[in-house]
Amino acid sequence: MRCLFVIYKGLLMSFTRAKVVLACSLSLSFALSACSNSSQEDQQAPLTASTPATGEASHIIERNAEQRLIQTLEQHFKTANIKAKVTEIKATEVPNLVWVTLEGMGSVYATADGRYIIQGDVLRLGDKTLHNVSESLQAENNKKILSQLNLKDLIVYPAQGKTQHVVYVFTDISCPYCHKLHEQMPAMNTKGIEVRYIAWPRGEQYMPAMQSVWCSENRQEAFNRAISGEQLPAATCTNPVQQQYELGLAMGVNGTPAIYNSEGVYLGGYLTADELIARLDK
Repeated sequence: MRCLFVIYKGLLMSFTRAKVVLACSLSLSFALSACSNSSQEDQQAPLTASTPATGEASHIIERNAEQRLIQTLEQHFKTANIKAKVTEIKATEVPNLVWVTLEGMGSVYATADGRYIIQGDVLRLGDKTLHNVSESLQAENNKKILSQLNLKDLIVYPAQGKTQHVVYVFTDISCPYCHKLHEQMPAMNTKGIEVRYIAWPRGEQYMPAMQSVWCSENRQEAFNRAISGEQLPAATCTNPVQQQYELGLAMGVNGTPAIYNSEGVYLGGYLTADELIARLDK
């Protein structure tokens, strides 16, 4: 359960940020393909080489293939008037399907020839339960992103006694489910969970209120008051709210609360303390 920001189950909320527009454009270009220079692209080898190579030669081939794929994707994005920069490409367990990390946007899959991108999860069949191929790939990206956070820029509710787990929560004081989650704070802290709040206003209109919290001398006290419905005095300062919002976009956050463990694994939206500890102890 989460308070949603973009299109989700038929609900549309407007938030005219440049990067959101780009993300939406990318979403609308779900099966993007480009026809320019097709004869030249047909001659390019995909990321997975058909001829075996060993040692340094294999690394060179792989790097060259990655660079060609990055150039192909970015050219297709440019043709479609999408301002997206590829920062990393990783092979996946699915043949001819790679994982593409985009700067300031959620990651996507792409075919090895760079003709198609796919947004969403890829599920592996064959076991008793479905396996989400995206989970470990996205978690690895998320862990890198979370490592960039400075603890002093977060609102931290430490565990009581020994810290057993640390979770990162993207939150918005206007979100009813964030309010419900915050009510679980004493129980979560008692269970040894340290909660680190990251600002993620779900709309432009909520940005000033979140900035007021983050500009308060005692952020935790201000957050407690604001999440309970109290309107704080307007305040401005040099604050990380915008930066944290963009960080959430890069992780694919589209609603609040959004809870992640210290390894970058998405745990869910609103959870009770018992549900959260059960997922953390898996």
